[in-house]
Amino acid sequence: MKSPKKRPVILDGDPGHDDAMAWMLAQASPELDILAVTSAAGNQTIEKTTFNARRVCALLGITAPIAMGLPKPLLCDPITAGNIHGQTGLDGPSLPRPEDPLSPLSAVELMAKALRESPDPVTIIATGPETNVAALLLSHPELKSKIAQISVMGGGLGFGNWTPAAEFNILADPEAAEIVFSSGLPLLMSGLDVTEQALIFPEDFERIRAVGNQVAGVVADWLEFFFKFHRDLGYQGAPVHDAVAVAALLHPELFTIQEMYVGIETGGEYCRGATVGDPQGKLHRAPNARCVLNLQREKFVDLMAEAVKTYDGREVAV
Repeated sequence: MKSPKKRPVILDGDPGHDDAMAWMLAQASPELDILAVTSAAGNQTIEKTTFNARRVCALLGITAPIAMGLPKPLLCDPITAGNIHGQTGLDGPSLPRPEDPLSPLSAVELMAKALRESPDPVTIIATGPETNVAALLLSHPELKSKIAQISVMGGGLGFGNWTPAAEFNILADPEAAEIVFSSGLPLLMSGLDVTEQALIFPEDFERIRAVGNQVAGVVADWLEFFFKFHRDLGYQGAPVHDAVAVAALLHPELFTIQEMYVGIETGGEYCRGATVGDPQGKLHRAPNARCVLNLQREKFVDLMAEAVKTYDGREVAV
């Protein structure tokens, strides 16, 4: 029986514990073919997120070329989330030092190269600020037809997490998000509405650790580190936001997904960075995003726990 064709993807993110777990899920899937990895400035500076991207790829065995993204947002000053992810942007367990060099191309040019060379349209999985993706769309409009869709972790239709109205990834570069959301490309938006439900509880940490391989142990340690911050805020588990952007691509049946128009607020003293959804069509604009709104938590945890098993037999020196 002929094997199903893999879906080509580009991973763009700012790892970040939850970015790293999203990439773990992507690399574990037999359905995805990772063509390129690009770093974004967000959870930490671009130098730190790029180093983290290389370390995560070394751990997971991702051999796609890795390129450094833009060092700051398109127009605004950069913000970081060191209070959540630590000074390195990926504090916690020791990770292998990367041996493969960075691509000599910029993130935008590596993305463009991957799009040009792929025989099939490519899905971009964006789990950080959308600076690189927006820059790609601005500089290479001729390649839009080579993008199958963009799966975004960002925003929140009901609330924010960095301000009352705005989620971190969108607030970090609202102008970039506005370019992406107004691009006319198919968008899958996994915002706080669903990612706050993507909780992995302490007993789940131990289930993952019990798998017994190196990646399982690191993922369990990442979850414990991530939970320490969130426990002080009253969470019962670690919300693995970015992994939803991968899981919703692989298993949409685990989620509630609704089409609607989503606008990005780029001004305002209180609402800059807000993602404003219009499920009832009051703005009389055609839907521009498929919004992920709910998930089946236990099956999401099953997906993560099964993914780490695919790394059995892989050991990398740290």
